[in-house]
Amino acid sequence: MPKSIRPRLALPAYTILLLCVAVAPSLAALGPVSAGDFVQFRGNAGLGHADEKDLPVGWSETENVAWKKPIDGLGWSSPAIQGRHLWLTTALNDGRELRAICLDVKSGDVVHDVEVFRIAQPGPIHAENSHASPTPLIDGDRVFVHFGAHGTACVSTDGKVLWRTQKLKYNHVHGPGGSPVVYENLLILNCDGGDVQFVVALDKATGEIVWKTPRKHISQARRSGADRPGMGFSTPLLIEVDGKTQLVSTGGDHVAAYDPRTGEEIWWSAYNGYSLVPRPVFGQGLVYVCCGFPSPVLYAIRPDGSGEVTKSHVAWSDSRGVPLNPSPLLVGDELYMVSDNGVLKCLDAKNGQTHWQQRLEGNVWASPLHADGKIYVLDKKGVCTVIAPDTTYRELSKNRLDGRTQASIAAADGALFLRTDRAVYRIENARP
Repeated sequence: MPKSIRPRLALPAYTILLLCVAVAPSLAALGPVSAGDFVQFRGNAGLGHADEKDLPVGWSETENVAWKKPIDGLGWSSPAIQGRHLWLTTALNDGRELRAICLDVKSGDVVHDVEVFRIAQPGPIHAENSHASPTPLIDGDRVFVHFGAHGTACVSTDGKVLWRTQKLKYNHVHGPGGSPVVYENLLILNCDGGDVQFVVALDKATGEIVWKTPRKHISQARRSGADRPGMGFSTPLLIEVDGKTQLVSTGGDHVAAYDPRTGEEIWWSAYNGYSLVPRPVFGQGLVYVCCGFPSPVLYAIRPDGSGEVTKSHVAWSDSRGVPLNPSPLLVGDELYMVSDNGVLKCLDAKNGQTHWQQRLEGNVWASPLHADGKIYVLDKKGVCTVIAPDTTYRELSKNRLDGRTQASIAAADGALFLRTDRAVYRIENARP
């Protein structure tokens, strides 16, 4: 057995939850969602899957590009898509002007260009980040946009700002990161700063705080800044366990599950990490989480516990080739992850055994996408490697576009939507 895999306990005797069980609460929490939509970060269920068919395997600047729309400013938010509308965010004037932009999915024409916030002093961010990195979330006729500590807002799908709030005060250090999730009447956010760390739920209709739960397991040294800060940039995930919905949220020092209605903590598991970005993944009866800097480890945790489960519910862990930024991807019985330096790896999701690993061409920050029987892995220099999901490595193509690429790919309306630092592309198979 590889040294990088450290089994803790055998998988539980209870019936293993299927991946589709994890999908159900995520969809039910949102308004009406079509299988052809892609309404939040990593798709409708937040797991990196799309239901589209007949998606392209190959493309370039001159092949299979239906349209290319330049976007002013800089933003690393991924496209969120519902029906004919694609929403994303951007920051102009070094973060002083934060905007939400809606494009027509078919043509790429601008439908709405909405100023959401003006910030007098946006402050410094990480050189690789933007002031508009969280992905919008579409819920029926409302679009929720989050800019970290800069502010959070609700925009109607006809382009009107319905509410704004800047009450969530925390030092996001490297700039905004994690995206929002919706559960029933609540908009839920991780707010893990270098100074304070909490999870918060806002009323979707008004933006008022409904509940706010401080992180309970951040060491005092990290809270005071004497040690590495307990900051994080991850997006929480809604899952269903034994008929009850949990909000799984990764922060500095630990991952915790909360009751999404009340913010009450259900279980938590400790690790040595901070500044983490990857979104958790759920399936095979396990939650897969990455712990962030300085030495990333992936943990597979059974989510049926209560209180601290660090020693009782970690089924296995892996410390080789674990990402600091891209989220893992679960497809059937296999878990795929790509490290920031471009090592793509496939593991058995139940026990963590490595099937294969392959070094790609460049460094990677975007999260991989599974759609139409293919996995799309996008590096930072515009190169997308397409592989077949399998226990042996099978590369289908490599495709190049101009510009930097750190936003994750979305899929809807029979096409891929890919954002660079310069433009948004609609990529689809050429029609006769």
